[in-house]
Amino acid sequence: MILLTAAEGFLRRSTVLKIRGEDFWGIRPFRTKKVFKYFEILTKIPHGSYNCKAVSDFCVDFAKKRGLFVIQDDHYNVIIKKEASPSCAHKPALILQGHLDMVCQKDQGSPVDFTKDALELQIDGDFVSAKGTTLGGDDGIAVAYCLALLDDDSILHPPLEVVFTTEEEVGMEGATALDTSVLEGKYLLNIDSEEEGILLAGCAGGTTVKVSLPLKYKEMQGSLCRVSITGLLGGHSGTEIDKNRANAHILMGRLLCCVKGIHISRIYGALEQKDNAIPNECYAELICEDREAIEEAAAKLFQNFKEQFQGTDDGMEVRLEFSEMEKRDCLTQDAQDAVLYFLNHTPNGIHTMSRDIEGLVESSLNLGILKMDGEEISFSFGVRSSAPFYKEELAGCLESLARKLNGSYERVNDYPAWEYKKDSVLRDVFLKAYRQMYGKEMKVEMIHAGLECGIFASRIEGLDIVSFGPDIFDIHTTDERLSVPSVKRTWELLLKIIEEFP
Repeated sequence: MILLTAAEGFLRRSTVLKIRGEDFWGIRPFRTKKVFKYFEILTKIPHGSYNCKAVSDFCVDFAKKRGLFVIQDDHYNVIIKKEASPSCAHKPALILQGHLDMVCQKDQGSPVDFTKDALELQIDGDFVSAKGTTLGGDDGIAVAYCLALLDDDSILHPPLEVVFTTEEEVGMEGATALDTSVLEGKYLLNIDSEEEGILLAGCAGGTTVKVSLPLKYKEMQGSLCRVSITGLLGGHSGTEIDKNRANAHILMGRLLCCVKGIHISRIYGALEQKDNAIPNECYAELICEDREAIEEAAAKLFQNFKEQFQGTDDGMEVRLEFSEMEKRDCLTQDAQDAVLYFLNHTPNGIHTMSRDIEGLVESSLNLGILKMDGEEISFSFGVRSSAPFYKEELAGCLESLARKLNGSYERVNDYPAWEYKKDSVLRDVFLKAYRQMYGKEMKVEMIHAGLECGIFASRIEGLDIVSFGPDIFDIHTTDERLSVPSVKRTWELLLKIIEEFP
């Protein structure tokens, strides 16, 4: 509740980011400023996955203070309803939906504690980012749009049903648990896309697969070598899986497999790891028998990595740091062989491309989490596919690897694909409004990323859905940045849809 009080205090001060001494935000000052005011408030309330109580409570308190219907469930999902403007009472209800949780990634050395600290916002030209951390534009901007809309009685609107879900970034657990029976609308606006001018009309389904291998240790003595692979771009494992970005965990497996005379003590990823984020760093600690051999092999592999990922991961660094003789508990040879076999034989990245839609990834998987914890090492994969049989195929491949290496296999957080519909009233309304506003066509696409739309479509019969949003670049990384002009234009488009919906 301390966080909630602090956020309310921030709200009462009604401050907004400023640049050059003037308000930064402006097209429709009153309406637009509210979007950014609420976005800023959200950045002051920690809201990483599994830490959404404070931000959920804030939304509930917001609704109660305005006399709006509100429900909060045990998973901290929130549903807020607002009655239609008198002149729009005859119109069908619109559902607006986004998620409350954000991916928490930070640079090495960042002092931010995502469980309790506010983010430090910064402005560079037309972009807003957070210093040393992810910004949470995915999906804080959706929450900000909805709160600004609910807080403005001057906007003519049909009945509104706003849905904020939790734990979207870790398997859509909130949406999966949500009771949708209270929702009456048949038109859903999902605000969880990151490219202005693109209207999404379908997405991949997915699942999370966890593989664990047993470990045994023996004490070894020798020179300690710390290996680090850093400086990779990383990114979203759905929307950016086709950009040839390196996976730090896979690279570490390749490197260690080619080095002779080593005994692995530890392998670990970044402090904050997500199975839907391409890992941008990985570390290992080794007892080595031949320092020169390791240096030579690492230099050769690094050159190969640079050539393979030239133009995408040019900031890649591979470092070796040696120290004096030490005694360490290291993996037995059998355990080490199993770990390296897994890292070098697991599928990762694009599996198939769509035969119907040019350039669309059909199925993929991403090794996002790698952790050694005592007697086991665990690997967590985000598996995606718009074709259910490929999802099963990839999950089955991981299960076979686990069994071969005497490991365990677990599958959680299955979510359905959102299938494209040939006819959509909501899609037609968006296309017409965009054409009228900008004199050009809005693109309609499907996406190789998981959206909660598939869950809602499977729960509410006849639901008409679109997904849209402003430009957000490099989401799920510390380079995440939100385009201010795009936020304004997307807000104007949303207002036009709301005010003119038939």
